[in-house]
Amino acid sequence: MADAPFVRFEGVVAGYGGGDVLKGVNFDVAHGGVTCIVGPNGSGKSTLLKTVSGLVQPRLGTITFKGHNLVGMSPREILRLGVVQVPQNHSLFKEMTVEQNVELGAFLVKDKKVIAQRLRSIRETFPIVAERAHDKAGSLSGGQQRLVEFARCLMLEPELVVLDEPSMGLDPKTLHVMFGTIKMMNSLGRTVLLVEQNARQALKMSHHGVVLENGLVRLAGTGTDVLNNPDIAALYLGGSVSTRPAH
Repeated sequence: MADAPFVRFEGVVAGYGGGDVLKGVNFDVAHGGVTCIVGPNGSGKSTLLKTVSGLVQPRLGTITFKGHNLVGMSPREILRLGVVQVPQNHSLFKEMTVEQNVELGAFLVKDKKVIAQRLRSIRETFPIVAERAHDKAGSLSGGQQRLVEFARCLMLEPELVVLDEPSMGLDPKTLHVMFGTIKMMNSLGRTVLLVEQNARQALKMSHHGVVLENGLVRLAGTGTDVLNNPDIAALYLGGSVSTRPAH
């Protein structure tokens, strides 16, 4: 198992209501890095992340995390293994305080002393949690809510952090802070798997890049290699890698 990849997608076929969105996805996620999945709308990016979290069960194929096959596991079982996802849509309880929302991230932890220790650590790492601790989460801006969601997900001390479109709806200044926070989480030892439409900025900070098109991996490599590949332009202009004319 020592040589097994941290996360491996192998022949993953999945979708909704009998229609396959993912049509045989294969790639690995390296331990300790940032892996970014990009691609046109409808290519299966968010569906892929849902298969990692157990929210969508693949029809075929396997997804292994540290040698454990995640297929067939419930979202709670996957959480216990150390995989935490921050969804695309804001998910804080707006009438609860910032601190209460963050504490909820440790809902699987029973030891109150452990929860208190983790909360102290989170306050140091995320100043907004300390500064706005007693404010209602609904009073925060979209970018501030996203940072609190990141803080909450770390309360379980996950090994894999899964982020679905974290930059959605953020202004350029907040976008810079958000990407910096992802780098910081990675530097703290969290492996990050994210889907991001802001492809250029996301691939610049990623160790590995994967391009999905029509439910299949079309390009994969280092973040820089994928960013500089001319086929990326074909994808984002509505073309197809497979049909792009040779030069």
